[in-house]
Amino acid sequence: MTPPLLPARAAEILERGAGKRVVVVGDVFLDRYLVGHVERVSREGPVPVLAFRRRFARAGGAANPACNLAALGASVVQVGVVGADDAAAELAELLAGTGIVTDGLVIDERRPTTVKTRIVADGFASPQQVARIDEQVRTTIDGAVQERIVAVLKEVGGAADAILVSHYRSGVVTAATCDAARDASAGGGWLTVDAQGDVDRFCGFDVVRIGGQDAASTIGTRLESEPDYEAAVCDLRRRLAAGVVMVGRGADGMSVGDDSGYAVVRPANRSEVFDVAGAGDTVIALMTLALASGATVREAVALANVAAGIVVRRLGVAAPGPDEIMHEIVAIDAGLE
Repeated sequence: MTPPLLPARAAEILERGAGKRVVVVGDVFLDRYLVGHVERVSREGPVPVLAFRRRFARAGGAANPACNLAALGASVVQVGVVGADDAAAELAELLAGTGIVTDGLVIDERRPTTVKTRIVADGFASPQQVARIDEQVRTTIDGAVQERIVAVLKEVGGAADAILVSHYRSGVVTAATCDAARDASAGGGWLTVDAQGDVDRFCGFDVVRIGGQDAASTIGTRLESEPDYEAAVCDLRRRLAAGVVMVGRGADGMSVGDDSGYAVVRPANRSEVFDVAGAGDTVIALMTLALASGATVREAVALANVAAGIVVRRLGVAAPGPDEIMHEIVAIDAGLE
């Protein structure tokens, strides 16, 4: 188990994070939500009929860790691929509204901007997602688009305090993209990734986070017991020559391996889980910024765990700010959580 993070130290780390320069590269999405109240079951089929209440949109995929970083006061550049469409303009507007630089969004006219539309029913104890419609092309980028991504990383990555790679397996995080990120961070910036597989692309990264199912698929064995998780973390660290490996365990928290050994981090919040979407994005964003701000690995893990516990209480992806995180840490320290 990792020790709790004292409020004074947490405040110091968060304060140092303000103004840090972070480049986020990966598969950006526009997340749309249609929310309605359940009225009855349809006569046409066994599905609920929802009376429309509201709609909203959030920046998703690789854009979500960027928003988390911006909410903490970091100076963020978003790098990714969008289509030549209205969704791209909407996504860019959402990002710019949080202060994120969007010059690194490369237009690929051969594909649409990825849009994920969630149909959500309220009227329950917590909102329930009943369906999702994805407009997405997963084709691997190449040619001029790939060249532009590499050029942008070369242009902005060298001066960054950290480069965060967000891999949603939608074509942007190629071997060439990873090589460019690795080269750009060679001057001393942190290099982190939230991966959904293809882990061998991330050899030599400082931090590799991966979900439990993806980790199991990668190493070819089921993760059921504590020794299974510990072996998986250690194997991935050796295989990738990574400084830190984090394996997400859903409601059971996460397993972490670094030079200090192996640790299990239990969730900071177990009782109010409304929506787990984006929790992993928050974890990698907090880890990246905390490490770039001088935190130890275990301090960064503790801070990320608290922030994730806030995010799962909300509908849709979310980006908690420093005050909200500090309020949670103070409550935990006082034994109120």
